Amino acid sequence: MKKDRRDFLKLAGCAAVAGVGSSTAFHSLLRGEAEAAGLRRAGTKKEKTGVRLGMVIDIQKFLDDQDLARRCIRVCHQIHNVPEFGNPKDEIKWLWTDRFEHVFVKDTHYRQAQHLQGMPVLTLCNHCDNPPCVRACPTKATFKKADGIVGMDYHRCIGCRFCMAACPYGARSFNWRDPRGMDEHGRSFIRELNPDYPARTMGVVEKCNFCSKRLAQGKLPACVEEAAGAEAMFFGDLNDPNSEVSRVLREKFTIQRRPSLGTYPSVFYII
Repeated sequence: MKKDRRDFLKLAGCAAVAGVGSSTAFHSLLRGEAEAAGLRRAGTKKEKTGVRLGMVIDIQKFLDDQDLARRCIRVCHQIHNVPEFGNPKDEIKWLWTDRFEHVFVKDTHYRQAQHLQGMPVLTLCNHCDNPPCVRACPTKATFKKADGIVGMDYHRCIGCRFCMAACPYGARSFNWRDPRGMDEHGRSFIRELNPDYPARTMGVVEKCNFCSKRLAQGKLPACVEEAAGAEAMFFGDLNDPNSEVSRVLREKFTIQRRPSLGTYPSVFYII
């Protein structure tokens, strides 16, 4: 028996023990096996590309254009078929804003400037270099790519939410409802379906993927492209000293979220 197949049978066994060994769950895992096994066969998990993709967000630029964050969120959620359930309890977040003191919690900073309190900050998955969510995922549905992106294989996700518990940034959302459904007024939760990107199902965790599909097409993440006119967001290889994102990091003072945790986020903020 090949190792890939043996590994998969172990995962399927774990799913059955967890009470999710139904035919639907099994076939969902089977579909998800293709990508994860493909990664192993291609050797990309072991390949060291030397690339670490990252992002810089200039908070001040978003204050100067207070509609910019909304536009970035809109384009991100439209491209990725992020549903709108209409209540905070079921909210699915890929890109969102939160108050400064919530994003940069005070217990990780000795002192914070008073004028920053209450300031809205654009927030997303930090694509950590040492991601606890990857270690917590029992089915390898969450994985770290060779370029540093922390990705999700929705077909392998069994909805255990261990990754959500492990993430110290609250950057993951769980689909308690079917994103492809409709509200009581007959309106689709996905306001404008993008046929080029898959919609998720109920019972699946999701999050930002740094626009992996767009990167494969030679494009920037959608939010970075939307913010390009304001020079509010920068994206590129953190390990390339000639990249724009490296230039910005050299020239500007930046902070990261909860650096004391040792997760090494790939998202930096200019304050």
